[in-house]
Amino acid sequence: MSDLTHVELLWLEKRIENWIRFGHAAEEQILDKRRRILSFAPNSIFAFVRWTSNDFGTIISRIDILLAVVPGQRCATVPYVRPGADILLRLSGWPKVERVLQLIDAVEALGIDPADAAHDYWHHVHNRMSVNEVPRPYTRSRHQAWLHRRRIAP
Repeated sequence: MSDLTHVELLWLEKRIENWIRFGHAAEEQILDKRRRILSFAPNSIFAFVRWTSNDFGTIISRIDILLAVVPGQRCATVPYVRPGADILLRLSGWPKVERVLQLIDAVEALGIDPADAAHDYWHHVHNRMSVNEVPRPYTRSRHQAWLHRRRIAP
């Protein structure tokens, strides 16, 4: 049994598009030209974006920011993710997904890898956007506080 969290990615142009926006895969397995499996080490964060359409337009736009779990730890089930993950953020609907993608871009603009950002920041974004409020931006000082907190309380 693997310690890794596996994410199945599928790309059927203009029908089903599942991709990873950020995160550091420990392994990659290419199944065919449209499908692959990325695997993430325990305690790593990644953003999983899913988009599906039919003949009438978009039917699913979703982003999940997930924490890969340690084997045996409780986790939530997420489509295409085995065995599951801890959900830091889950939003659906293109306007919200687009806004989260912009927030990820803003974190990167600070020179910070979004996979290294504070877990509670992604919870904050989820909570604020779930009630149509504007989340606070991520800052370098918040990131430094997170890094310090991680060092003293692993």
